[in-house]
Amino acid sequence: MPTGLHHRREGEGPALVLLAGIGMSGAAWRPVTARLRGAREVWSVDLPGFGRSEALPAGGPCGIPALADAAERFLAGAGLERPHVAGNSLGGAVALELGRRGAVASVTAISPAGFASRPAQRFTGMSLRFTHWAGARLRPVAPRVLTRPGLRRLLYAQMFAHPEALTPGAAYEHLTTMLDGSAFHDVLVALDGHRFAGEIRVPATIGWGTRDWLLLPTQALRARRLLPAARHVWLRRCGHVPMSDDPGQVARLLLEGSATPAGAGAPQNAVASASG
Repeated sequence: MPTGLHHRREGEGPALVLLAGIGMSGAAWRPVTARLRGAREVWSVDLPGFGRSEALPAGGPCGIPALADAAERFLAGAGLERPHVAGNSLGGAVALELGRRGAVASVTAISPAGFASRPAQRFTGMSLRFTHWAGARLRPVAPRVLTRPGLRRLLYAQMFAHPEALTPGAAYEHLTTMLDGSAFHDVLVALDGHRFAGEIRVPATIGWGTRDWLLLPTQALRARRLLPAARHVWLRRCGHVPMSDDPGQVARLLLEGSATPAGAGAPQNAVASASG
């Protein structure tokens, strides 16, 4: 079982662990880490089977509970006792599970999985599978064709509000990280039917991009109903992966969400009511 997940550590201050979405690695947080490292010790972590982290054992569970187990083992191995944690999409669902367990000091979840209706889950699964299929066929010519802003928008409109603003290099890195993630299809299958259930035992902030075309913003309304004690925030003019769309807005959300002392107690329903 992998305990030494690949990660990048930088900055000083209370520890803040960042978990990315399906098909992405800790590098997805790169646009915001420079804005965080003056106030936080930032750990950008590759979840099992993505980026440079070893996948969970073949044939075994690889859904949210198993990924959260792997994250807890990593935290213990790194000597991180109840750090702050933030996640996007798949990483947001893992972060919420860690918060449900009381394993972290606070949770900031951006467009987290786990709040979709059954039809919306089917849409998300089909959309991600199509993106993977299209990316695999584009890969041989991707360094050349991704120089075209229109093609970047066509391929990544579900992820980013402004995919044409990605550099060709960044777009290619996203493509290869998705295609090389050995856990992509297994985790996507394991996510089918996943719904968040329970109560968050630590302060929680939920952010949702107003231009999220993968996990539609209507899911934010379900998150508000299921987590009424959390702080709910709209990320204006941002897509599903908002770190590249508006790094400043995302960095502020992460700093505010991780403002409680690391290692503090885990009071039930400790967060102010929804706002924004």
